[in-house]
Amino acid sequence: MRASIRHRGPDEGTTEVHGRCALGSQRLRVLDLETGRQPVANESGEIVAVFNGELYNYRELRESLQGHEVRGTGDTPVLPHLYEEHGLGFLERLHGMFALALWDGPRERLVLARDRLGKKPLVWTRLPDGTLAFASELKALLRLPEVARAPDLAALDAYLALGYVPGSATGILGIRRLLAGHVLVAESGSERVERWWRPEPAAPSETEAEWLERVRETVGAAVRRRLAADVPLGALLSGGIDSSIVVALMAQEGSEPVRTFTVGFADAGYDERAHARAVAGRFGTRHEEVVLEPDAAALLPRLAEAFDEPLGDEAALPLFLVCEAARSHVTVALTGDGGDESFAGYERYAAMQLAGRAARLPAGTLARAVRALPGARGERRSSLFRAARFLDVAAAPPAERYGRLMEVFPAGMRAELWDVDPRPTWELLPPATGDLTGLQLVDVATYLPGDLLPKADIASMAHSLELRSPLLDHDVLALGLALPDGLKLKGREGKQALRRAFADLLPPEVAGRGKAGFGVPLAAWFRGDLRELAADVLLADDGLFRRAPVERLLAEHAEGTADHGHRLWCLVMLALWQRAHLR
Repeated sequence: MRASIRHRGPDEGTTEVHGRCALGSQRLRVLDLETGRQPVANESGEIVAVFNGELYNYRELRESLQGHEVRGTGDTPVLPHLYEEHGLGFLERLHGMFALALWDGPRERLVLARDRLGKKPLVWTRLPDGTLAFASELKALLRLPEVARAPDLAALDAYLALGYVPGSATGILGIRRLLAGHVLVAESGSERVERWWRPEPAAPSETEAEWLERVRETVGAAVRRRLAADVPLGALLSGGIDSSIVVALMAQEGSEPVRTFTVGFADAGYDERAHARAVAGRFGTRHEEVVLEPDAAALLPRLAEAFDEPLGDEAALPLFLVCEAARSHVTVALTGDGGDESFAGYERYAAMQLAGRAARLPAGTLARAVRALPGARGERRSSLFRAARFLDVAAAPPAERYGRLMEVFPAGMRAELWDVDPRPTWELLPPATGDLTGLQLVDVATYLPGDLLPKADIASMAHSLELRSPLLDHDVLALGLALPDGLKLKGREGKQALRRAFADLLPPEVAGRGKAGFGVPLAAWFRGDLRELAADVLLADDGLFRRAPVERLLAEHAEGTADHGHRLWCLVMLALWQRAHLR
């Protein structure tokens, strides 16, 4: 099991048995390089723990443990002592990202816990003999011969709907994720899972100026907390506003130039390098670029091997590669992930509000008219395609709209693809209306832990690189949730508070930009280099899907009558996942 996740911690590995509990760990040395060995224990050795992640308030926690002998100088050794002092309430005192396992020997109690937002993964299962097994990645559990590799078809159908597996399912029957902000306690032959944290808005401010000052202070403090490391540290820079703010604040705090890394494409429509260079030049960073040539066919099996839970987010590929490049220079990198959730940056939030107003129009009729226009079924990023999609959403009942905005394959297409009774996409998500805070909370509960955070963790830890996300600090999120709507969204432009709070720091060409990230030219790839791979993988005799609907998707895309690039990516990655992890 340890060997299968050595990439997460190549510097040191241990296995220890404590009564009925065996604990294994692989360590990436970031803090307390010499004496930070795991597992860690209390003075008597009866309470032991292993830990993946970082505690940013570990110095304060060490100071609070007067009378305890806390080993070393880093964060992990505080855990058994905090548990002694506070029981399960110790989790509320942790400020950071983590997955942990703690064994309480006298009680014969196992405690598994994840951080508030789910930045670090943890999966678990019960074996036929009753043994509870757990790991950071699913591939470690698959090393156990007792684990059956049976696909969870309901979970995979939800993957086709959303591009990720939502909730506690993993894609394999019997293996569960521990949800973000939850703790599992196993004792007396059974387990219980409880929620130990839920997102709540911060206290309000009186004036707009006070709100913006709080944004500057809270985001700045979150960045400073994440600069603690005894190893080289840098940042992933996309050229968008979120990562640019993080780099700007890092540059203010350090005496040495920040190491920054970005990825680019030959396709100018997807290439963010010019914007990233503007930010790098503004702050004098030591900047590295990775140019992604369309040799994706050779890279996809590597990606599928790394992602042992199905994920259809194509941005995983450039992220995987930029992390590989960054690891040659640094061990830790900060990112701009979370700006859209914390500060309401997604364009779909504006779409939800507009859909409520457009519902008074004959939206369905207008959608059909727009779709009949030349080019409306082409490139997904085209104005006509987006207009038709929006009108479809506006024509739907209010309860279904957010699901329509998020879905990859509607239920009807899924029913054609394979022999599973599909649930409507909107039923897979919590209720969502046009309320901005409510929409943020839906994404924090679903898209963030189901897609964005696993993507970041697996793509980076595959190369032994630790990513840190200051805009997903829980204090930053609480502040972002509390902001008045006017400081979240103006017209179609989100993240108003973040933009205004840091406008003076950024180059003008970056400060006014819309959403940016590591996008991928899938439409061109599936008409070029990936066309043959997609056909080979999806039309194989042992495939999951019916041949006729897959052939239709491939043909429509190749002919340019529709842009199925994202759908084809989701299907190909699921088929490659099946080959890599179910066989």
